[in-house]
Amino acid sequence: MVWEFVFMMVILKIPIAYLGCVVYWAVKAEPRPPEPAVLRAELPEPREPWRPRTRVPRPRPHGSPGRRVARASRPVPR
Repeated sequence: MVWEFVFMMVILKIPIAYLGCVVYWAVKAEPRPPEPAVLRAELPEPREPWRPRTRVPRPRPHGSPGRRVARASRPVPR
């Protein structure tokens, strides 16, 4: 039981102390200005603006309409 206590109180505190040192160093450090780019970035050529597509006419049946069969009337319910 003593070794578990020593392990928890001493050994596991090392990462916490390291984290504290890193945070302290990051807070105290002065920010450096960003370095300029070595190469210029090539931008893509601008594309022409978007245009809606023209509407394609739908296919229609060819020829004159044929004769339709006369429908029979429905019987009247009583």
